[in-house]
Amino acid sequence: MVRFRKPSIYKTPDELRAMVRPGLLTAEALDAVRAAIRPGITTGALDEIAERTIRAGGGIPNFQLVPGYRHTLCVSVNDEIVHGIPGDRVLAPGDIVSVDAGAEVDGWNGDSAFTMVVPGGDASVTAARQTLCDTTERSLWHGIAALAHAKNLHEVGSAVEDAIDETGSWGIVEDYTGHGIGRSMHEDPPVFNYRVRGAGPAVKPGLVVAIEPMVTAGSIDSTTDDDDWTVRTADGQDAAHWEHSVAVHADGVWVLTAADGGAAGLAPLGVTPVPIP
Repeated sequence: MVRFRKPSIYKTPDELRAMVRPGLLTAEALDAVRAAIRPGITTGALDEIAERTIRAGGGIPNFQLVPGYRHTLCVSVNDEIVHGIPGDRVLAPGDIVSVDAGAEVDGWNGDSAFTMVVPGGDASVTAARQTLCDTTERSLWHGIAALAHAKNLHEVGSAVEDAIDETGSWGIVEDYTGHGIGRSMHEDPPVFNYRVRGAGPAVKPGLVVAIEPMVTAGSIDSTTDDDDWTVRTADGQDAAHWEHSVAVHADGVWVLTAADGGAAGLAPLGVTPVPIP
């Protein structure tokens, strides 16, 4: 009998170091896109900016390596939760826009997402969407801070859920979760954004995960468009999505997809990220 050994979810120190560059390149691409978002720009134009940035940095847009998908970004607008396809859509003042991207460098992957509200538009609508955006980002940083001290991975989901619940009545999407990341963009283990039974895998050096809360202003139920990609809220309410790839190493945690390793986002939570040695 031949026994196949399941790959470890933990990376070696050398492998962790190899994941720094794809994380930074992913961050560079998203920074370039964020700077370009304004009323009147198309989601396709944002996709072109991200691809140029990643290729200029010596990387490959890893979303393009997913069978059936040919874009660098997923751009999800208003009631779209995830996997919105870039194209001719023109962003309008007050739209809430989630942008997800990833880069592969030397066979290693980064994955990250942010949400922002396009300047302008109705003040009350913009304010509500900004609150949704801020709530989702806040929950991400609480999840990362929990990872820094956790013994087991499911503690992250509990922290994310608690942070969301503290700010009001929101929907936490359950059909899509975070994930491990490394040689493949999506690996084990799953990273839940809500409290689940059991402890989950041990948090120890070598664990690299993408934490990505998705939050809605209403129901968590969703539908998928005829394009077989775009996921949107079933009730038409707005959604937001934030994500970072985070490495656990012997000396602490480091947010691979943030230029400062997550220092600014973690400082209010009393956590200081430590560079991978």
